[in-house]
Amino acid sequence: MTRSALLLVLCFITGFSQAQVDLSYYLPSGYTYNPAIPTPKEVLGYEVGEWHVSHDQLVMYMKAVAAASDRVKFEETGRTYEKRPQTLLTISSPANLAKIDQIKADRAKLRNPNASVNIASMPVVMFMGYSVHGNEPSGANASLLAAYHFAAANEIEAELENIVLLLDPAINPDGLNRFASWVNSHKAYNLNGDPNGREYNEAWPRGRTNHYWFDLNRDWLPVQHPESRNRVRVFQSWLPNIHLDFHEMGTNSTFFFQPGVPARMHPLTPEKNFKLTEKIGQYHAKALDKIGSLYYNQENYDDFYYGKGSTYPDIQGSIGILFEQASSRGHLQESANGLLSFPFTIRNQFTANLSSYQAAKEMRQELNQWMRDFYVGIKTETDADVNKAYIFGSKEDDARGYHLADLILQHDIKVFNLKEDITVNGREFKKENSYIVPADQPQYRLIKAMFETRTSFADSLFYDISAWTYPMAFNLDYMVLNSRILNLASVEEINKNNFQLKPGQVFGGVGAYQYALEWSDYYAPKAAYQLLKAGFLVRVANAEFTTPEGKSFGRGTLLIDQGESGLDKDAFYQKLKEIASKSTVDIHAISTGYTAGINMGSTFISPLDKPEIALLVDGGVDSYEAGEIWHLLDQRYEMPVTLLPMDRVSATVIDRYNVILMPDGNYNSLGKSGAETIKNWIGRGNTLVAKGGAVRWLSQNEIKEFKFRTVDNQEKGLQKSYANYENATGAKVTGGAIFNAKLDTTHPIGYGYQSGSIHTFRNDNLFLEPSDNPYANPLVYTENPLASGYLHPSNLPGLKNGSVIQVGAVGRGRIVAFADNMNFRAFWFGTNKLYMNAIFFGQVIEGGTAR
Repeated sequence: MTRSALLLVLCFITGFSQAQVDLSYYLPSGYTYNPAIPTPKEVLGYEVGEWHVSHDQLVMYMKAVAAASDRVKFEETGRTYEKRPQTLLTISSPANLAKIDQIKADRAKLRNPNASVNIASMPVVMFMGYSVHGNEPSGANASLLAAYHFAAANEIEAELENIVLLLDPAINPDGLNRFASWVNSHKAYNLNGDPNGREYNEAWPRGRTNHYWFDLNRDWLPVQHPESRNRVRVFQSWLPNIHLDFHEMGTNSTFFFQPGVPARMHPLTPEKNFKLTEKIGQYHAKALDKIGSLYYNQENYDDFYYGKGSTYPDIQGSIGILFEQASSRGHLQESANGLLSFPFTIRNQFTANLSSYQAAKEMRQELNQWMRDFYVGIKTETDADVNKAYIFGSKEDDARGYHLADLILQHDIKVFNLKEDITVNGREFKKENSYIVPADQPQYRLIKAMFETRTSFADSLFYDISAWTYPMAFNLDYMVLNSRILNLASVEEINKNNFQLKPGQVFGGVGAYQYALEWSDYYAPKAAYQLLKAGFLVRVANAEFTTPEGKSFGRGTLLIDQGESGLDKDAFYQKLKEIASKSTVDIHAISTGYTAGINMGSTFISPLDKPEIALLVDGGVDSYEAGEIWHLLDQRYEMPVTLLPMDRVSATVIDRYNVILMPDGNYNSLGKSGAETIKNWIGRGNTLVAKGGAVRWLSQNEIKEFKFRTVDNQEKGLQKSYANYENATGAKVTGGAIFNAKLDTTHPIGYGYQSGSIHTFRNDNLFLEPSDNPYANPLVYTENPLASGYLHPSNLPGLKNGSVIQVGAVGRGRIVAFADNMNFRAFWFGTNKLYMNAIFFGQVIEGGTAR
């Protein structure tokens, strides 16, 4: 065994015996501590690392520290979906804590090139965010040590006059608690570290994600979840100079700190950011050398996608730093480098925390000057840019434009309403539902990152997605404006504190012949479900019609009357008003059945059944996609859905549902009997909605044949450099990009869309061959499909004119197969309606199916 390997094993084994670990194992030498500040053990009853801290225990300790120390302020910044508190400790000198508002106001001036700023006296601000992934717990457990050290260490009292520490002990409270419960409930008092043990193999969906199984470390920019909105609000109010992001990686790794791979930095991130990150990295190296831990940097990880906690700060004059610690996953686990103990993982994280503090303290003026220089430079860039603003909106739907505007507002960016209609290059933007974002703002680079399209890159490997162009994601018309056009528009700044969608209303009085709801509204499915739930007769128009008053309605319009609700006309009307208001949709009275196009009794109008929905979960199901669907139905559309484990699939169980949803995943555990059960269920007239791997499983089990394209992306030649193997193979992965597609708006899957052009998102290489029946392919890629992001040339043939959505018949039922993710990370508003159309209108599709 080499000397370095022996050293590593000894380092990992240090702290193996839980009984031998106490605070002296973690805390740095040369410090004394105020006995009035409670240690973690004094509050929790166990030493740090002996058990995994649960979220309630974590909050309890943070409150105890704040109550005992005049250096610490405790606050609750919000609540999670499961109503756990999100907390923040502000740690500084008592004098600084007494003038927090003034410090924040002074820091806000860093974004104003014309403001006078005293860099020499300004405190440096460091944000410490732990365990955004709930099953990467060494960070949250290290936060106990950080809180204690910075509150109790006597020797740092004077230093805190020049530094403000923001400590978020658990960025993902729900996931952390889920994981802590798992590992603690499976811990033995005699540890053996066998990786086959139940402790190290969490049950689906595991603790990484939040309540709806979303990765919160991808949500800094989309801010679709309360946890993200609350922490972004903290970031924008403080503008931290350094932003620490504590993670874990594979058990057989060591320790990583940024910077990442230089070529994989986003072009909008300044080079100076990399250099400062590298300078701070020297502090980490020195500290880790001192305790004998192995580490690396400038490998594997990148700084491209701005939705991550370590990258979001980089485009705002701050320095985001990712730490990745080899994970014990439980309390002790075998690894390629020896036994890896939980206390050891915590100590590495805490050591990096201390080194970051040292860097912040010594680089205080340099870091504040960099933030100042960053925003002074922004002003120069905006003055030189001929593109002065971005305009976006939808003529048919208020909601999608509203939600994009609301997203942008969360990032301290000004957004304006139009006060008059304008036309840009022949494209009309209505004042009621269009918005303008001026480029001449401190967040200029972040704005560009939201709106730009990019198809060429310095590197072909991406740790995450390569494109997220927001107007494409929201399926909105958008244009870049020059100054001349911008000046013609009369605009009004939006106040985000009272910005909301206006309530819907019913146009027309009581006792109309019928009432009509246009399907173009984003929240039409929400209203539709409530109408069906109320017992009303709801029918869908499969052809266009026009009222005698001249109002036209498109395919997908819902026609509503009392049905068997038992309500009289007045009560029925009041219920319509309530549903319209809460769903933010408009409903229109129709005075006669004698309408143009089709009449109200036409055979082109089909009655709808209320969806009774089961979402298959557990086993090999992709928990991310399942969570996206669950969130869409539960949060956006307020539709109940049963999370049905695969081992519960049987004929007696699934007959209570008329819609089953199968996200991407591996369904082999259903077996032949499960496949037969599902096939028979579809044949009885039900709708199955499947994505990706689920579609392949349907075909493999002869439920319905779907064909897939194969592409030739094998390396050719006699010999290739082995050193390039990882890059060459990784480049062929479609990590996440945006594609052009053509939609048949006359097909039920296309109802509610006015344009046949749409952008879809995909992050895999499963290519669906179009059906031989041309009416069964409502959405296909164009001849030139790449719209934004990276695609390896070898994958292009798999996409060209390929199928995005395909509909197949099984008996009296329907399968709607998706190649792409219509609900990606909750911010892909533009294609949500396609997925909802499968749920509501699968039952009315006739000739447009592959038989």
